[in-house]
Amino acid sequence: MLKKLMAWSAPIAAAVGAALLLWHALGNRPAADPGAPAPQIDAQAAGNATPGTEPSAASRDTAQGSAPNAAARTGDESDAARQAEVVSTIEVVVARNDTLDAIFQRMGLDKADLEAIRNLPGIRQSIDFLKPGDTIQLTHAAGEIKELSRKVSETQTLKVVRRDDGFSAQMIDNPVETRIRTATAVIDTSLFQAAEAAEISDGVALKLANIFGWDIDFVLDIRDGDRYTVVYEQIYQDGKKVRDGEILAAEFVNNGRVYRAVGFKGDSGRLSYYTPNGLAMRKAFLRAPLEFTRVSSSFNPHRLHPILQTIRGHMGTDYAAPTGTPVHASGDGRVSFAGRRGGYGNAIVLAHTNSISTLYGHMSRFAKNIRVGSRVAQGDVIGFVGMTGLATGPHLHYEYLVNGLHKNPQTVKLPGAEPLRAESMGRFLSESAPLLSRLEPPAAPAAAANVPVIGTAQSRAPISAN
Repeated sequence: MLKKLMAWSAPIAAAVGAALLLWHALGNRPAADPGAPAPQIDAQAAGNATPGTEPSAASRDTAQGSAPNAAARTGDESDAARQAEVVSTIEVVVARNDTLDAIFQRMGLDKADLEAIRNLPGIRQSIDFLKPGDTIQLTHAAGEIKELSRKVSETQTLKVVRRDDGFSAQMIDNPVETRIRTATAVIDTSLFQAAEAAEISDGVALKLANIFGWDIDFVLDIRDGDRYTVVYEQIYQDGKKVRDGEILAAEFVNNGRVYRAVGFKGDSGRLSYYTPNGLAMRKAFLRAPLEFTRVSSSFNPHRLHPILQTIRGHMGTDYAAPTGTPVHASGDGRVSFAGRRGGYGNAIVLAHTNSISTLYGHMSRFAKNIRVGSRVAQGDVIGFVGMTGLATGPHLHYEYLVNGLHKNPQTVKLPGAEPLRAESMGRFLSESAPLLSRLEPPAAPAAAANVPVIGTAQSRAPISAN
């Protein structure tokens, strides 16, 4: 029985063993790499090959080598083309003594493009006249100019564009809008700190001081609790504030006394300031010949001299200020003396109309072109603060004389300028009324906010229209 069973199972076991051996052999065979490239066959060799045969080894090598080299050449050409087409935009800030030629050379830009742009009609001055701080925007590809633009004025931008047939240029208008702001400040320490607290710029505060400078000595007269209200322009472009404009009206309350001024352009077109009844704010003389310093010694005919220690009248006002502070002519006049004068040190004497003269002493040096006989205008710089002569520290000694007699510069009544002419009064009163109304105390906090636009640089609405 056992022999029969073994005889019957032997063929089956042999068949199973053979099948296992075959399966094992197939499992050890390397599989094809799915990521490997398909064999490349030279088209001509493949076409000439006998059906059923493989291409020659030389044909396979040529086919496998030629395609990568061709791809490399195509890639290099594409990279060069892409590099030539890369467009860059840069903004250049003009430096001191900068020129377009220097800028083009520094940026590696094509000078031939600059020459072509310069030759465009009517723009050479706009393109070549540069000031430090100006900005020029340049768009280029591999040094070849595509676009050039620069702001030539507050309201115009020059734009140059490369076309197929060369460059073209146009002026683009950038209109501005003018808004009126009314702001009030109370002084507790200084004019400028009060301005900062009221979000008024230093420039507006300085203009305010210049308007009232004939009536108020901003060195001596300012008191804590003084206040001022100013109505002035703010210039906007594209919704952003660009700068402050002119003061249109202002009020200054100094030690309880109210001063008011309103701006008006007469027939000359020049903005001047007048009282509400048309009297000129400008006087023939400034109350003080220096800006924002302090009085170190006032007019006193019986003062004890600090160096000589004798009773010697102090016939002027001393303004303490750092050496080098500019000294301004207090009025129009002619230089009658310029040089050393005893205890005054370096001194200048100006002769004015109506037998008035002014003296400026202890200066470190004189301004250019100051010599005997030269004419000066009110506000011109004539010299600089020093401590020459009998001086214990840097300061300006200032005297005011009428017919040779000394007057107190801080209290003397100053002669005024000419008032408005009768033919201008009607227009002045009509234009000043709405501005003066803005100086009245606001009924609500919103009254101090910005008000709607009154015009643009191209078409400005009359002030009286508000």
